[in-house]
Amino acid sequence: MKTEQQNEAARNIEQNGQNKADGVEIIFYTDPLCCWSWAFEPQWRRLQYELYEHLVFRNVMTGLLPSWKQYNDPVYSVSRPQQMGPVWLQASEASGMPMQHKIWVTDPPASSYPACIAIKSIELQSRPAANRYLRMLREAVMLQGQNIAKQEVLVQVAEKLSTDYPGVIDVERFTTDLTSDHGLEAFRGDWQESQNRNISRTPTLIMRTNNKPAIILTGYRPYEVLVQAIEQVAPGLYRDHKKVEPADYKRFWGGLTDRELAEIYRSSKE
Repeated sequence: MKTEQQNEAARNIEQNGQNKADGVEIIFYTDPLCCWSWAFEPQWRRLQYELYEHLVFRNVMTGLLPSWKQYNDPVYSVSRPQQMGPVWLQASEASGMPMQHKIWVTDPPASSYPACIAIKSIELQSRPAANRYLRMLREAVMLQGQNIAKQEVLVQVAEKLSTDYPGVIDVERFTTDLTSDHGLEAFRGDWQESQNRNISRTPTLIMRTNNKPAIILTGYRPYEVLVQAIEQVAPGLYRDHKKVEPADYKRFWGGLTDRELAEIYRSSKE
């Protein structure tokens, strides 16, 4: 029997990403292996909650790591798996979000493409379900140290999604799309969009309305910067934001890290 928290989360998974179109549109460029996107979750989740009725957003998978033969990050001097661990450790210390950085020594993912394709395969059935699946993949690698470049892990997480939220996805169809051209073609569209916009770092957010020029935010940012950007593209909108009640916030998301809880406890005192 599902708990009330699970029922609440199931309702949210159907609604999230299908908000009103009379507010701000956000395009969120990200990757399931991006440590700074995971570090950004407390702020991003808070924004989604507080402006739930005023945001329309979609995730675009950038394909951060094609393969280690093709990867070189001059900013952090990373060109092989063992060099990624310290970057994750830095992101964890800067943000307070837990990260299993030792995976880059014990079982390093060979590419982020399989996880990106898996997310797009879920999205072929349901964009809200794909949003939830992205979060579950992040939790799998960041909290549990699972290698999300492996097909068996991707399928296991999809099965858990289906178990937690019955009827949201068809796992058999997901597996077919994951291993055929369907998921690959869907991801290729995201990758091409990222290339066309010259998105080279994640997270990157493009915020826009019909009446104001778009604003681009790149990298890990504090919540106040998000609010300032919202106010620039939609003056006065944030005044109508939903106040965060910790108990309601926990029910809404269904699962939170200590750092995410700290973010909303801070908000409740503002």
